Formats: sequence, C-alpha cells, structure tokens
Amino acid sequence: MEKRGGTSLEEVKKIIVILVGAVLGAVSLNLFLIPANVYASGFTGIAQLLSSITEEFAPFNVSTGILLFILNIPVGILGWIKVGKSFTIYSIISVVATTFFLELIPVQEISEDILLNAVFGGVIGAIGVGLTLKWGASTGGMDIIAMILSRMKDKPIGNYFFTMNSLIILTAGVLYGWEKALYTLVTLYVSSRVIDVIHTRHEKLTAMIITTKGNELQKAIHDKLVRGITKFPAKGAYMGEDKEMLMMVITRYELYNLEHIIKDVDPKAFTNIINTAGIFGFFRNDSF
Repeated sequence: MEKRGGTSLEEVKKIIVILVGAVLGAVSLNLFLIPANVYASGFTGIAQLLSSITEEFAPFNVSTGILLFILNIPVGILGWIKVGKSFTIYSIISVVATTFFLELIPVQEISEDILLNAVFGGVIGAIGVGLTLKWGASTGGMDIIAMILSRMKDKPIGNYFFTMNSLIILTAGVLYGWEKALYTLVTLYVSSRVIDVIHTRHEKLTAMIITTKGNELQKAIHDKLVRGITKFPAKGAYMGEDKEMLMMVITRYELYNLEHIIKDVDPKAFTNIINTAGIFGFFRNDSF
C-alpha cells in the first residue's frame, strides 16, 4: 500500500511539472515568439508557421494552439501503438495543456526588441521542455517520433530534427524575411543549450551502474526497457566488497524510467551517465 501511495504521489508531481512546462511553453509563444514572428522548433514551429500563413493568405485564421493539437493527433495515435500507454498519455496531457494555455493567455507584445523576444522566448520555452523531459514525459510531436524510431532501430534521429527545423527556418525566411529566419536560429540555439543544462539533447546515453544486486536490477530493467545490458565483475576499493557493473545504452527518453528503477531496486547503487557520440551494432541486442 505504501508503494502505491508513493507511486500516486509521483504521478501527481509529474502532472504538476507537465502543467508548469505547458504554461511556460504558452508564455514563451504568446508573449515573446508569436508577436515577434520568431519561430520555435519542431511541431510547435510548424503550428506557428501554419497559423501565420492562414492569417495572412487565407480568409480564416486558426490559432497556434489548435493547430498544435491537430498536428499531434496522428502522432499520439502512433505513439500509443508503438511506444506505450504511459509515455503517450503524459505527452498527450502536455499537448492538451499547452493548447489550453495558448488559448487562455492572450498574444501580447512585451518588448519591441526582436532579439530579446528570440532569447527570452527560447529560454522560457526550453525550461518548460527540459522539465517535462526530466520527469519522463514529452511535449509530443517530434519527441514521440524520435522515441518510435529509437525503439525500431538505430536511426540518426538528429537528422529528422535538423530537416524539420531547417524547413521552418527556410519557410520563415521566404515568407517573412531572412532577418526573422536568423532570429529563429537564435531561438533554436538558445533552446538547445537550456534543454542541455536541464535535461539532455543527446539522443543516446551510456549508463554504468555499480551495484550489489546485479541480477535483480537486470530483471527490473528488462521488465520496463527493451535494452541490452553487459555485466562486468567489480570490487569496491574501500570495503573490498564484490559488486557488478551493468553497462547499457539508452535513449534520453528512458533516463527517467532508469533512474526510478535503480532507486527502487538498489538505492545505494552508483550510476554514471555519460553522453554517447555514436554506437556500432544492433541497439537492442542482449549484450554489446
């Protein structure tokens, strides 16, 4: 019963963090980026662009929030089928909450300085994204697509992000002038740096876990993550205690789950997480 209560409390905390992230995302867009015609990355940037295009070239206008929600519907369905219910549900909560706050908070220009809008919009939005990722959810869109690709095979996910963001920048440049495109680049750079500080933008990470409960931890990890693990014998230098080191490569989206698995099975385990520049071989093998 105690564990259930702890789990419920953890879920409530996660939802609160997701809602805070959604508020920050909406503030970033409606008070900084949208008034300055500076664009965010991923599906959010696409929703901004489509909203601007309909407002300028069509007889009707659809808000960024509504478009963001519509764009995420097919991705959410795909995530539900391919990734799993928990991750997708929290991602859907994030998207719905962001849409709600985008409709609630009025679009208002705080500063006429486009650079200030680009920088502060990027920072505030990135804090929201970073917090959401850190608590094991996502803001939908490309994050869900990246999660699907990482589970299917070792795809160069960064190429997809780069291609989509390049299209956003080029479209913004063609339609609204290259100055807007350059400031969009500033926003993307600032966002990536802030997310890197709060969470990580590296797609793959290597976890080295020193534990006295190697078999239990291996089973718990395999119950939740489809990842290979290599085990090495280890010995503590101070006490001379026999231990094991479990080494595995994970995606950034699995870091939250791994942290909680280790905490549940062996809170005294020592874990070192390092950025992985690249890997060779099949990502889901039982060993490296």
